[in-house]
Amino acid sequence: MPSSLVLPDASAAPSLLTEVPGPRSRSIHERRMRTVARGVGSILPVYITHAEGPWVTDVDGNRFLDLGSGIGVTTIGHGNPAAIAAAAAQLEQVTHTLFTVTPYEGYVRLAERLAEKTPGDHEKRSVFVNSGAEAVENAVKIARRHTGRRAVAALDHAFHGRTNLTLAMNHKATYGTGFGPFAPDIHRVPNSYPYRDGLTGAQAAQRTIAHLEQRIGTADLAALIAEPIQGEGGFVVPADGYLPALQEWCTRNGVVFIADEIQTGLGRTGTWFASEHFGVVPDLVLTAKGIAAGLPLAGVTGRAEIMDAPDPGGLGGTFGGNPVSIAAALSVFDELDRGDFFAEALRIGARLQDHLAALASRHPLIGDVRGIGAMYAFELSDPDTSLPAAGAASAIAAYAAQHGILLLTAGSDSNVIRFLPTLTTTDDQIDIAMDVIDRALTTLG
Repeated sequence: MPSSLVLPDASAAPSLLTEVPGPRSRSIHERRMRTVARGVGSILPVYITHAEGPWVTDVDGNRFLDLGSGIGVTTIGHGNPAAIAAAAAQLEQVTHTLFTVTPYEGYVRLAERLAEKTPGDHEKRSVFVNSGAEAVENAVKIARRHTGRRAVAALDHAFHGRTNLTLAMNHKATYGTGFGPFAPDIHRVPNSYPYRDGLTGAQAAQRTIAHLEQRIGTADLAALIAEPIQGEGGFVVPADGYLPALQEWCTRNGVVFIADEIQTGLGRTGTWFASEHFGVVPDLVLTAKGIAAGLPLAGVTGRAEIMDAPDPGGLGGTFGGNPVSIAAALSVFDELDRGDFFAEALRIGARLQDHLAALASRHPLIGDVRGIGAMYAFELSDPDTSLPAAGAASAIAAYAAQHGILLLTAGSDSNVIRFLPTLTTTDDQIDIAMDVIDRALTTLG
């Protein structure tokens, strides 16, 4: 713990009443194994009954500090009262009509809010769907229709979803093993990974662009998609100047630049969208996860001339832009507008940075610390070889779970611990979690 920090309030600590998982969770898990498909895995088989703020409580009464927020979904806290009230009020009015049959104003209002908040002052349009992967799929459709081109480029270490098209765009083979053949005309290109490649932003961009031009060509390239900070890839923060150089190249060559802000957007990094940190104005911006405080919703927002390329009926879906999810999303925008959530994200980021820097000074296993706002990570590497430390991240996450802290792993080599805490997480709670991680690292030597 950094010397400038005081001891945390004990009331901020997790509360474990049984072993983890407890007897009731184990009983439910036995039933699950008989009825739920094996491919639906769980990081930790504890079964949750209640969640509030940064806490989740399981069927055995164990209370865990959730530093993953459902992989970045409950950004403004589990059970946010405003989002619950908005969704409940909408439930009493209309649950479904299908916007493409009989529309409703909430859909229009949310499109207006996204036009206001996404980077750039150009005219914008939006379409709403159910999930992040659907947002990616629709962005690709729109880009292809607008450009009349077929090819799509994604960056190394990217993760964009679990549909057939998005599996082809992912870097990590694990997600796609045995599910092919995959969608054609998808290409992966080198990204900027400062810890691993040591390149400046200009150098990394030159490498990426050379690959785009030499291996794919511009004549049939519809879009380049990039996460401003890569999520599943290990919270890779690109070197300064990298993303603006890619955007400039895309603009010169008529390629649609898509920012996948599904994990990075809506206050997570202390701004509305992470693209703002890098001075990038994407052609299309993808949102999901935190947009509706836990209800299923995703969107594609972008330049009007690009978004309007598909003919009427070319975009849509039965549940896309469901009225209840839309109502929750509008409340999220209201909360972010009037609250201190952006400042809280930066506070959390500063606290994590201080702690993780101190841990890195004591534990050579930590090779890199990186992130922005409430999106931070540390990468574990063999101190002698700098190669990824196999198994270390999963061991730390397992140790933390046994002490009431829920952590997520990440990275193409599964050697990264990532933090996506709710923006309601206090300094004391972070301090307690870091003490547990310190002890976990000590057990690894």
